[in-house]
Amino acid sequence: MPAQIRKTCTFVETLLIEGGRAAPVPLKLIAAAAVLRNPWAGRGFVEDLKPEIHQIAPELGQLLTGMILEAAGGGNRVEGYGKAAVVGLSGELEHANALIHTLRFGNHYRQAVGARTYLAFTNVRGPANCPVMIPLMDKHDEGRRSHYQTVHFSIPDAPAADEIVVALGASTGGRPHHRIGDRYQDLRDLGHDVSNPAAV
Repeated sequence: MPAQIRKTCTFVETLLIEGGRAAPVPLKLIAAAAVLRNPWAGRGFVEDLKPEIHQIAPELGQLLTGMILEAAGGGNRVEGYGKAAVVGLSGELEHANALIHTLRFGNHYRQAVGARTYLAFTNVRGPANCPVMIPLMDKHDEGRRSHYQTVHFSIPDAPAADEIVVALGASTGGRPHHRIGDRYQDLRDLGHDVSNPAAV
């Protein structure tokens, strides 16, 4: 069963000034979202979610990745990335998780932008106009704090109770004027092994 997509939308924010100072380079924050019918809606407790995951997640991954690349101007322009899902009030939180926490979804994006890190994420249940918040981090280095950002938007009529909003997020750079360092400097200051931060 292919995804029953009601609509898609793209959100682009261009940041020109931060902290009263012009950004050295304008920063774009981008989100691409699909509003689709929850494939498990009205079916009660579904024990095995895999058939729908295998059918729908790759389609969504390919579609949303293409939308991000178009808005960013190519995969090489994407520096920070993340993902999110919001399931409508009649669905389970597991339904939101199902469509984004699979390599069949995320690998389309990861490969298209040449990423090495995992995709930061949120997954929640909510009504129409629920805030969609996509945390971002550097696609090559999860400890690079300059790229910790959030794309924040909402869709006035989605998700309906029997729908899911699935989204990808991107940034074309880090925060302008970032000045809090990164986790590696913290580790050095605290006397921890940078190559083994968890001390395991």
